[in-house]
Amino acid sequence: MQKELEVIVIGGGAAGFFAAISCKTHNPNSKVTIYEKADKLLAKVKVSGGGRCNVTHACFSNAELAKYYPRGGPQLKKAFAQFTTTDTVKWFESRGVKLKTEEDGRMFPVTDNSQTVINCLLQEINKLGVVVEMHKPIMAIEKETDGFKLTLRDKVIHADKIIIASGGFPKKEGFEWLEKLGHAIEPPVPSLFTFNMPNESVKSLMGVSVENATVRIIGTKLKSNGPLLITHWGMSGPAVLKLSAWGARILSDLNYSFKIQVNWLGDMNEDKAREVFALERELHPKKKMANSESFKLPERLYLFLLSKLEIDPDTTLEQLGKKNMNRFLNVLLNDEYKVEGKTTFKEEFVTCGGVSLNDVSVNTMESKSCPGLYFAGEVLDIDGVTGGFNFQAAWTTGYIAGKLSTTTAS
Repeated sequence: MQKELEVIVIGGGAAGFFAAISCKTHNPNSKVTIYEKADKLLAKVKVSGGGRCNVTHACFSNAELAKYYPRGGPQLKKAFAQFTTTDTVKWFESRGVKLKTEEDGRMFPVTDNSQTVINCLLQEINKLGVVVEMHKPIMAIEKETDGFKLTLRDKVIHADKIIIASGGFPKKEGFEWLEKLGHAIEPPVPSLFTFNMPNESVKSLMGVSVENATVRIIGTKLKSNGPLLITHWGMSGPAVLKLSAWGARILSDLNYSFKIQVNWLGDMNEDKAREVFALERELHPKKKMANSESFKLPERLYLFLLSKLEIDPDTTLEQLGKKNMNRFLNVLLNDEYKVEGKTTFKEEFVTCGGVSLNDVSVNTMESKSCPGLYFAGEVLDIDGVTGGFNFQAAWTTGYIAGKLSTTTAS
């Protein structure tokens, strides 16, 4: 007679919940327990997307989807063959959580409330009989001949299989317990952070956003484009967040002190910009610079740039000399700012780094050095850009890791 399969899931976030649900779905007779060290479940789900929960992204080609991950893309491309965006949408909608797609491809519940997603996941684990233990940090894990021994603060427990979905850690020391089990750790550094500009007056434009800007890190090949938001500490928005993700290690090595170049006109080049401005000047020579509509930038930003160049906003287009016209076009296309520091948001913290993917079988998410141990989510050296990609990686890796329950213990 086969004994009941005992599965422990470490971490009560998106990946942990989905792994536990997958476990019970594939093997209803298994006993699955989630151990969460904190007093909150699904904390990132709660705050994601400004409290709306960016469930996934409307990218339905696995090859294209994999390109949104600065680390782990090739491995995820294989993993998406088992559970991809389409599966995520079907999974939630079949449980009453209808999703909508916004213009930029992000997908949210139609309720615009992350609690809808949280309630769905909680209802599912309750329905399946998954047990949740709160305030229960795992102090140590030991491999035994027939499973694992886990040490908690107040007791020792045993499991046949373990799924680690503990999320990322800001320092490598946080991964020591996994190193002891034979796993290589890629040192963690922050990803998805905003740029601090303590000495730049552009901060006075806090709240101004540009629909499409291109941002480059001077001295590197790093470049990103998309919406850009000016904040009271510097710059944020998808253009900056994507850049921070792709450049996570490089920017860490620079100690977050570097210069950026901003093209406020997105992907417009100098020839096109000259052509656009020349046409307006030809048609409306008496129009004041302050009222120029050539580039349709937010008024506050536009006036700020004129002030930066010490160009009088009352200057007419025909009065703007060749030298000032060149300076004007240059600041639109090649504006520079000094970045000195970053801001990360604790609840939405994403790391570059974690358990090396060389140590994990992508088809099963099982550890190569410690059979019976599986991984899901950000504890792995996988991270995506902003836009729902990190949650999609959590759903996919959680689903695959949870399938271990189809293999019962004897």
